[in-house]
Amino acid sequence: MVERLQGVNIPVAGFIDAARAFGWECVPSCWAGAIPSSHVTQDAFERIAGAILEDVQAACAQPGGLDGIYLDLHGAAVAEHVPDTEGELIARLRALVGPAVPIVASLDLHANVTRRMLAEADALVGYRTYPHVDMAETGARAAELLKRRLRAGQREPMHAKRLPFLIPLNAQSTWMQPAQAIYEELAALDRRHGTVLSFCMGFPASDFAECAPMVWGHGGDEARTRAAVEALFDRAADPGQWRQDILPAREAVVQAMALAEGAERPVVVADTQDNPGAGGDSNTTGMLHALLAQGAGRRFPGQVALGLMFDAEAGRAACAAGVGATLDLALGRAVPTFTGKASDPPLRGRFTVRAVSDGRVTLKGPMMTGLTVSLGPSACLEIEGVRIAVVGGKKQLMDRELLRMVGIQPEQQRIIVVKSSNHFRADFTPIASRILVAKAAGPMAAEPADLPWKHLPADIRRTP
Repeated sequence: MVERLQGVNIPVAGFIDAARAFGWECVPSCWAGAIPSSHVTQDAFERIAGAILEDVQAACAQPGGLDGIYLDLHGAAVAEHVPDTEGELIARLRALVGPAVPIVASLDLHANVTRRMLAEADALVGYRTYPHVDMAETGARAAELLKRRLRAGQREPMHAKRLPFLIPLNAQSTWMQPAQAIYEELAALDRRHGTVLSFCMGFPASDFAECAPMVWGHGGDEARTRAAVEALFDRAADPGQWRQDILPAREAVVQAMALAEGAERPVVVADTQDNPGAGGDSNTTGMLHALLAQGAGRRFPGQVALGLMFDAEAGRAACAAGVGATLDLALGRAVPTFTGKASDPPLRGRFTVRAVSDGRVTLKGPMMTGLTVSLGPSACLEIEGVRIAVVGGKKQLMDRELLRMVGIQPEQQRIIVVKSSNHFRADFTPIASRILVAKAAGPMAAEPADLPWKHLPADIRRTP
């Protein structure tokens, strides 16, 4: 397992590289991940947590035991029976190993960091980029925190403070303001105070009591650590800076077509409410209907692309028919949305198969570089000049290789619609003339205030 992770941009790989540089021996347990959707089942949580606890218990029983524990966590899981899933796992490990064995974890920038997580772990550190191009770097930073903890023989002072409002996912990108400047300030404060600060902006669709952004930090001096955290909190706490500009589907297509007329590079449109990285299934058709209704493919034939459309049945049919075949299909799905109404109906029509693929591809973009994904029978289907990357497995369009896999060359497009919120920016911004964010009907609300909250406390505002 450890060897397979070398060179992959994920936290555990960065931690392993740093640990080897420190001369540490790594004792691996298990690693698991999933595309965000709904609750982690009780069975899944208990099996995964149980496997980790068994491995730790076995390692502690060996001569010399364990010097420390590292966890590569996301931080926003909500299980059926445990709302604070990561806090529960860390607490169980703490009960097993006692206070003397350090526990350090890396977290996704979208983690919903709880007081229990901070209390039970010796140190936590979050990503500093969204799109997450620093995952391996964050794992290495966790290794450095563990090294500091082992050297000191005790926990470093920690201070934490929660923002009183939710930040929409689309406003969280560190490629844009205000997040870009806030994380630059975070790094400057670390240099000034000798701290390791984190700002997790949260995953605003997790309906539980501690679903809100958190600023925290670890440092050798308590007063300096507190001062650094307070300064970063003050920089992030102005709600007005987090407002976002999102267009209805039709308007986004109209603007994209106008911009594409004189552009030498593609206009990229984010279909944010069907982002599979935030709970969507990547199968709604609102943006596809809008492209056809506005004649985008007729205006730019073969130079308008949409992806990834998760439709395993269509992918299998296209692969069976072969390149050049025509198929009568109902593409995509009408799914329940947060409004209580269904999304747009499937797109029924005659499609031409332009390319087919087994769905296996190695990512080359800045995020998850080197990771190989297998999406099953996949194809490029064309209708009225619009090319659709249809895949047999659910995956956010964050890497240009996912389009090339089915014969769509991103650089040659005039308009590209991506089922993503922000992760696409790392690999698509360098080729984009303009980026727009669209709000077609889908399961994941772009505005947290639109979600049907049940457990969020009244002192956390649903919108900045």
